[in-house]
Amino acid sequence: MFYRCNSRRSASPLFRFLFAAALTLTSLSVFSADMNTWFREFKQNASDQTLYKLLWSLPKGGDLHHHLSGAGFSEWWYDIATRPEQNGGYRYYTKTRLLQCRGYGTNEYGPNPQNLLFRTIQASTYAALNDCEKQEYELLSELDENTKLAWFNSIRLDKAHEGRNEFFERHWQRLNELNNNPHIGAHILLKNMQAFAAEGLQYLETQVNVDRSITPEGELMSPAASLKVYTDMLASEAARKTGVTVRFQYALLRFLPHAEKHLRWMYDFVDQHRDLYVGINMVGREDNDKGHPLRFLPVLRELRRQYPAINLAIHAGEVDEPNQHVKDTLLLGAQRIGHGLNTITDPDTLLLMRHGPYLIEINLISNRLLDYTEDYASHPFPEYLRTNIPVALTTDDRGMWDSTLTDEYYVAVKEFNLSWQELTGLARQSLQHSFLAEDDKQTALNTYEQRLRQFAGALAGDGVSSLPQAAPKRRFICDYQPTLCHQG
Repeated sequence: MFYRCNSRRSASPLFRFLFAAALTLTSLSVFSADMNTWFREFKQNASDQTLYKLLWSLPKGGDLHHHLSGAGFSEWWYDIATRPEQNGGYRYYTKTRLLQCRGYGTNEYGPNPQNLLFRTIQASTYAALNDCEKQEYELLSELDENTKLAWFNSIRLDKAHEGRNEFFERHWQRLNELNNNPHIGAHILLKNMQAFAAEGLQYLETQVNVDRSITPEGELMSPAASLKVYTDMLASEAARKTGVTVRFQYALLRFLPHAEKHLRWMYDFVDQHRDLYVGINMVGREDNDKGHPLRFLPVLRELRRQYPAINLAIHAGEVDEPNQHVKDTLLLGAQRIGHGLNTITDPDTLLLMRHGPYLIEINLISNRLLDYTEDYASHPFPEYLRTNIPVALTTDDRGMWDSTLTDEYYVAVKEFNLSWQELTGLARQSLQHSFLAEDDKQTALNTYEQRLRQFAGALAGDGVSSLPQAAPKRRFICDYQPTLCHQG
């Protein structure tokens, strides 16, 4: 065996020769077969730490299902929000006490809940509060260590009893006005690019909205001014240094009363910014029937009469009960399905998607933590993968899971015994089904194959021990596989 797990043995001369020969073959199938044999034996002998190390350095394609507003780790949010010199001159306060200033039972729910700890507001909003309300808040930068840790935990799923209600109805309302600051968003984007580059990602397709930004004074910022903050960041040396290619989607919150009007606006906006925006995504809880897919069929048909084609990647099938939302979403014109969990309950649609042009964006960790699957064994991912439905692993709201893309890969390998061909096929399909322009897509695929061969060559030479050490593990993976975080 040429790999190194717990021993320091070098590759045998015979295997090195055979492996080097395989790398020179033009047939990808021969190369993959050779690596399949190696990877199968590797999995049988490697420790959890060694497997994770391999997957961390493994070249990865694209992350196609990525909510930027949910992709910041708690410490990232705090660091940027408490540094006015970095965040555009904003200062933030967060609610740390409940004094019932407006009376018990008044406005406990809705967009401005009074009973929600760690709801964060900017200084201009704080200045407009009455004296009682101001006593409920503390300056974010002056929290003591215990309160700061509680703030960190308030925007991630860190307890077993937390699930989708905590996520959908609390996390976003706590972040609140942090998500209205494009400077924070741009820095969260940069930190994602840097973190993704470290674990081998080459393409990121993330959701960025710019029509709700507000200035430090609390005034609405123009979409053009907000977008410039992001484009300036992408043009920065720090962003270019990552080597990660980034494109944006615009996200429509599907169940709002005026969603059709907003969709018309964003269609026009995306059409004017096709160099950066490559598609539109419909997001939001699918168990809120006000956002059902066919609601948007008339307006999409109207818009397709006015604009050249715009790509659609739409959330569908992220529900417990069987329904035909995936089928209806394909009728809307979607090229990619976000989650697609209950596709398996709709045989006609399942058959339609086999060998088809539609990809399902798989979010193993998200689906488990939000209790859409009882356990990983009940997830339909392997059924899709092994019946030739295009799939790719994605991270969804990784900051709130406190996880990485490598964690998704690790769960997939441990739970479903992926082969080398399946593992690398996930990355290929993420690039093949990206919304990159065709020339850029082919370039990305060629780059991936080159990176993969270089990676395999490094393994043939010095084994896994030559790979860089993985970054410190996040909370999710330590809970899922405690042995990964017990380092001697």
